[in-house]
Amino acid sequence: MCGIAGWVDFERDLTHERATGQAMTETMCCRGPDDEGLWQSPHAMLGNRRLAVIDVEGGHMPMTAEGPVVITYSGEVYNFVELRAELAAKGHRFRTRSDTEVVLHGYLEWGEGVADRLNGMYALAIWDDRSQELLLVRDRMGIKPLYYYPLRDGVLFGSEPKAILANPLAEPVVDADGLRELLSMGRSPEQAIFKGMRELRPGHLLRVRREGRSLRRYWALEPREHTDDLDVTVRTIRGLLEDIVGRQLVSDVPLCSLLSGGLDSSTITALAKKRGQIRSFAVDFAGYAENFQPDDLRGDPDRPFVKELAEYVGSDHTDITLDTAELTDPRLRSAVVRAYDIPNFLGDMNSSLYMLFRAIREHSTVALSGESADELFGGYAWFHLPQAVEADTFPWLAMVMRDHNPGDLLDQGLFERLDIPSFVADSYRTALAEVPYLPGQNGHERRMREVCYLHLTRFLPVLLDRKDRLSMAVGLEVRVPFCDHRLVEYVFNTPWAMKNFDGREKSLLRAAVVDLVPESILRRVKSPYPATQDVAYEQGLRDTLRDLVHTGKAPVLDLLDAAAVREIIAAPVGKTTTTMSRFSLELALDLNVWLESYGIRLDL
Repeated sequence: MCGIAGWVDFERDLTHERATGQAMTETMCCRGPDDEGLWQSPHAMLGNRRLAVIDVEGGHMPMTAEGPVVITYSGEVYNFVELRAELAAKGHRFRTRSDTEVVLHGYLEWGEGVADRLNGMYALAIWDDRSQELLLVRDRMGIKPLYYYPLRDGVLFGSEPKAILANPLAEPVVDADGLRELLSMGRSPEQAIFKGMRELRPGHLLRVRREGRSLRRYWALEPREHTDDLDVTVRTIRGLLEDIVGRQLVSDVPLCSLLSGGLDSSTITALAKKRGQIRSFAVDFAGYAENFQPDDLRGDPDRPFVKELAEYVGSDHTDITLDTAELTDPRLRSAVVRAYDIPNFLGDMNSSLYMLFRAIREHSTVALSGESADELFGGYAWFHLPQAVEADTFPWLAMVMRDHNPGDLLDQGLFERLDIPSFVADSYRTALAEVPYLPGQNGHERRMREVCYLHLTRFLPVLLDRKDRLSMAVGLEVRVPFCDHRLVEYVFNTPWAMKNFDGREKSLLRAAVVDLVPESILRRVKSPYPATQDVAYEQGLRDTLRDLVHTGKAPVLDLLDAAAVREIIAAPVGKTTTTMSRFSLELALDLNVWLESYGIRLDL
């Protein structure tokens, strides 16, 4: 895993721009603490910061082949052993054991068609000096990020916006659409928040030549008739999971699993343990389990289920316990905003995950996680609630955001000008227009295909970004087995009646792993990542906002409703613990850190 950055300009001599290239690459140092490299030619510059996972000694990047053809690469290709054998049979010779070199030789053999052959998570850039052409490629599910910034005569690119913003040609400007994106709980493909910047869509590649840019989709979810019966479907899913986890255990550095006591992480941990000893880690808050109060999202604490699973499969388990004082440290908020490059409203759910990853990194370099199982198998409550399924909007907005708006503290005039409802409605219609239907599909099956597609392409990207940014900010690689495109293609096309065959959420997954995990976990209802319930955390949020108001100089104050701010500050402790109030407080504080530290100019 690594961080990549680069610059192509067909009218500028980039051999004189090494300092800028180094500055862009250096912003990725957290993603790649083990090695760095910068390759230059008159019209191209490729940088890399490496986190060494496969072939620690031999995988230095950027890596070159005859031509020269140069690659800077972030990610893991899980079928690189088979590809290497195929390429060797065609006469290719390899100097290293790294998957990077396999991708590079794959390009030499198949050109941009190499993307069709990769199984993994990756963001890569290849400069072909022979044709004076840049190729950018992103994995099918968008597990690894890749941004670009078109120039008149070329392009800037990077794993994260901060790499691009380190070049003086890119300014940290955010327009109304960027602000709208921040305030909606979803992801518009290609939207990068910063004006002029784009995110390469999952399953797409971009070619940059002197004549211009061309974008091509090399993978998308397609409609396929599902002919397997229930028993065959369950066996196929189990077989895929066995193969996927086996492939993703390959590592030359210490590897672990992230365990929450839910079905998804328990499945991954149990499958990994079948292959040998596995370390597992879980997050907890001091006093959380003892003082837990059920809410509208979480019915029970994770700790008892984590303990049961770890004992059941025999993993080498560690709980990472966090306290409120750490969560309220302003330096932690700054670190999280820096990791994201943008403000967020999930607050302690982000900062605690960052702290968890930081603690895990002391023991392991790679972790397996359960993202995508809920989106793929129908795990969220709103998959099963008619009022959410039938709503004329994204189902999660119909439920989670129905009474919870992160923009509650914003100036109402600004909020009305942004017209978030219209923005969300347009985004929803755009997403629906992409859904791949089966011929003759109608009624509830048709609608549930839409719901599943919306989750995989608009909701899941938010979670994948969260996991990638917060883990790579501390140099931890997180792999997501449920995002393997073979599993996604297969399960996406199973009928909803089969996904829900026993009336429970994630029916197919439960059936596929019934022998792997305890009965209590098979029965457990979905419980999201935990949030602290300590009122001292709420008090810390309000105290920080009060301090910003007292200074009178905080840039975020120009965006806030003064009366709403006074009201939330004056409310008794314990009265702002609703998700709505927490969302709005967290967003306001994140916005202020972002505006100050990034020098954001708002173009509204």
